[in-house]
Amino acid sequence: MEMDFYKGNFAAFALLDAVLAFREYRQVDARQEKDDESKAEAEGKRVVSDKFKWNFIPIYLLVNGADWLQGPYIYPLYKDEKGLVEEVVAALFMTGFLAGAVSASFTGNLADRYGRRLACLVFCVIYSLSCLTLLADDIVTLFIGRMLGGVSTTLMYSVFESWMVTEFNKQFPDEPGSTLSGIFSIMTTLNTVVAIIAGVLAEWVTDLTGTEKAPFMTAVACLMLAFAAINSQWSENFGDKTEQTSILDTEGNGTAPKSTLRLFIEDKRLLALGVTASIFEGSMYIFIFFKFPALKLAHKLSGLTDDLPFGLIFAILMCSMMLGSLLYKYIMTHYPHVTPTRLLISTLSVAAASFFIPVLWRDERVTMWCFCIFEICCGVYFPLMAYQKGKIVEDGVRANVYGLMRIPLNVFVVLVLSTTKEGVRHRDLVFTSCSALLLAAVAVNGMLL
Repeated sequence: MEMDFYKGNFAAFALLDAVLAFREYRQVDARQEKDDESKAEAEGKRVVSDKFKWNFIPIYLLVNGADWLQGPYIYPLYKDEKGLVEEVVAALFMTGFLAGAVSASFTGNLADRYGRRLACLVFCVIYSLSCLTLLADDIVTLFIGRMLGGVSTTLMYSVFESWMVTEFNKQFPDEPGSTLSGIFSIMTTLNTVVAIIAGVLAEWVTDLTGTEKAPFMTAVACLMLAFAAINSQWSENFGDKTEQTSILDTEGNGTAPKSTLRLFIEDKRLLALGVTASIFEGSMYIFIFFKFPALKLAHKLSGLTDDLPFGLIFAILMCSMMLGSLLYKYIMTHYPHVTPTRLLISTLSVAAASFFIPVLWRDERVTMWCFCIFEICCGVYFPLMAYQKGKIVEDGVRANVYGLMRIPLNVFVVLVLSTTKEGVRHRDLVFTSCSALLLAAVAVNGMLL
């Protein structure tokens, strides 16, 4: 297939993103101009809200940028530069996910107890150490690095969001939920931009230095900048001391707090969110592992022998994810009758179809467009799920609950990776299974939310 197909898709998605972003910007300005009542008061609130957003978002983008920098080169570094065999590389990846699952059982509780800001600082240090272990060739050191990386991933996806939501609720207790929803949409949109920039930067520093370790050292620089910014700009917030509990603590004489597991069992909304997060985000990690082999197969079946433009494909997928986050913002702003639950169920249904269609139809264009649709679903899912969790989970146990949600997710990914085999049949089975699980998540949300 000609390069023109991928260039055309990139141009189309980039144009759609630009149009939606410009439209949203114009409408925000129009809404502000219409608001004549208490204009000075509204302007004061907007300034405070903007200050809060830009105290958090640049730091959030720095830590995510550090993560994006590593993505394209972690496998080539292990396999090509260090010369590790496939089985060892797979074991390293599984070690990271297992460490993430184990650490999720206690890191959230520690963050709630000793402070989310402190946990964010610890994350910057641990993730930097994980990157630095890649300077060594000793296999034990590399496994330690993957364990640190797994713990870091758990922290990144729990404590930063926990700090922001709790701080927002503290500073703006009367602010409508749409404001928090808008912040999550901005975070997802800008994060996709950072992902594209990080991919280009990672390739540039690798070419400049001649080593695939360079992106990881660049990530350390980003993490140290984030550490300094968090240390100087963020205040500390904690979980509610009366609500803090570890995962397996039990009630005692009616006075002790409920265990986190009991919270999931007794609150159907929380259980539905936990199931959804495990299935959708687990499927996303599986998609990351299998998307390029699936595209390569479809490309080969088309009778073409040239290499796929993986960098351009990555950029297209990130543009698709950005389109999803912009669509989420547009839908929640202009269609208030669409509830978050309804939008979540629709997103899960479309994601299920995007996994199953490439199994039935082995065409490169169809496969690529299905993958783009799944990334659009990711762009809708992340701000939507963040908003739902922000609304349902209590501030006092927020980091603990967020961490616990990652345990089944990591276990799911480890189970799939541990059974991975070469060949089309296995990949089809994985895609079909992900599709079926996503439909199961639709049923769970329909029943419980």
